[in-house]
Amino acid sequence: MDAATNPIPVTQNSVSTNSILPLHLENAGLQLNGHDLLADINLIFEENGLTIILGPNGAGKTLLLKLCHGLHTPTSGKVVWAQPDCVRSPRAQSMVFQRPVILRRTVKANIEYALRVCGVNRRLHQERLNEALELSGLRDLASRPARVLSGGEQQRLTLARAWAIQPQVLFLDEPTAHLDPSATRNIEQMIASIKDSGTKIIMTTHDLGQARRLGDEVVFLNRGRILEHDTSTAFFAEPKTSEAKAFVNGELLW
Repeated sequence: MDAATNPIPVTQNSVSTNSILPLHLENAGLQLNGHDLLADINLIFEENGLTIILGPNGAGKTLLLKLCHGLHTPTSGKVVWAQPDCVRSPRAQSMVFQRPVILRRTVKANIEYALRVCGVNRRLHQERLNEALELSGLRDLASRPARVLSGGEQQRLTLARAWAIQPQVLFLDEPTAHLDPSATRNIEQMIASIKDSGTKIIMTTHDLGQARRLGDEVVFLNRGRILEHDTSTAFFAEPKTSEAKAFVNGELLW
């Protein structure tokens, strides 16, 4: 089964009248100790679809995600959401990190905790829990301590927990790093299903095959600057910069 073309059925997110998208980054930069970690970032993230952020190690991919998510404040420029007041809601956006963050409780209780602290209506808890367990394929492990799960199962749990609150935007930082092909396939199926449910996904990856399979558009980053932003099809068919061409061909960038 192809993860991108055969997603797991999930409930469509309800359309919000207060969409936090589009997200505008206007000449945004991040500087530390006089060094530009990100510079001159001009981007617009529209509603729906899946945006892949590509680039070599150290390009600033994770920093860009954290800047968008609000974990870093730009030292220059602006990060502007369409509905800034709504972004403050814990249900507006979620982020899943490269290494799973697992609570010392059962699989089921991990998801229930997210529903509770994010203020999801209690009447919806059981429905959201069931959908999250179904999406992740963890229903039979619901009562198992989450920390004894395999690495792939833990990452599925963190994705399911993030999606259970049905955020408008989901940031994913290399969600299949360190996973074997089977576990990667399961995660990709989940990602495709979450996108189809109506959640906007902005995701970093080092896997060019994964970017081709999942991405609707690509942002190519190198040394903290955006060199290309195009549809996935156009980017992989004909990269416009020498750096992007080298990266797609598997060459090392210095």
